[in-house]
Amino acid sequence: MHRLGVVSRQVTAVMKASSCAGGDVAKEMAPTGKLRVAINMRNQLLVTGKTSSGDPEGLAPSMAAAFAEKLGVPVEYVPYADAAKLAEDAAEDKWDVAMIGADPARANYVEFTKPYCQIEATYAVPTTSGARTCADVDKENVRIAACGGAAYTLWLERNLKHAKLEKIEGHDETYAVFKETGLEAVAGLRSKLKKDGDKRPGTRLLPGKFMAVEQAACTKKGRDAGFKMLSEFIEEAKTSGLVKQLMEKFKVNKDLTIPK
Repeated sequence: MHRLGVVSRQVTAVMKASSCAGGDVAKEMAPTGKLRVAINMRNQLLVTGKTSSGDPEGLAPSMAAAFAEKLGVPVEYVPYADAAKLAEDAAEDKWDVAMIGADPARANYVEFTKPYCQIEATYAVPTTSGARTCADVDKENVRIAACGGAAYTLWLERNLKHAKLEKIEGHDETYAVFKETGLEAVAGLRSKLKKDGDKRPGTRLLPGKFMAVEQAACTKKGRDAGFKMLSEFIEEAKTSGLVKQLMEKFKVNKDLTIPK
């Protein structure tokens, strides 16, 4: 109860930092009267479960709720099964704010804040592999399996120089293709790869990371005042300790880091 009380006070502190959002900003950010927030349900570090009413629960939903409270409007969650469909719907009037990994490929219709947390991405390779670092994987004749639409997959599409990327829909399906076709590596979030180790017998994780997925908030382009407030909220949430408190509350502090 003490920890929950601390988190509650942190949310209130962040809200009061700017006191009142102002009617114009609230109308800009929540034209329906509610702040519709898109949530990627696949990311189990940011969405750790559901409430008794069925709403998503975790770090990302809590950050969204705190921002809605700052605006002075109710929050309405718009859950998505994966980040790819969420990003695709940015062109439609289906949500106002999204909590998602920032990536240039997703920025055609939205503006991203700076990240409020980061998640390391690395490779799992067969125990017999000669690869010792992530850099060793980007070689000729190396095939990497990765989940289609994931932020780390989008990064690999832009940054791989020699290895071939095989994009598969779904994590379990990615592991299956990796195993059945004898690929040389599978990419993923370190925490997810570690958790799913039993699904990939005979593999090991490489140390370090090839990139870090930057989890941020975004809103539609053209909402200048709202984006400014959203960006300020994210920075206040980091410096006030709100992000750290929520990470501890949902027991994800060992798998996430808070960027400077």
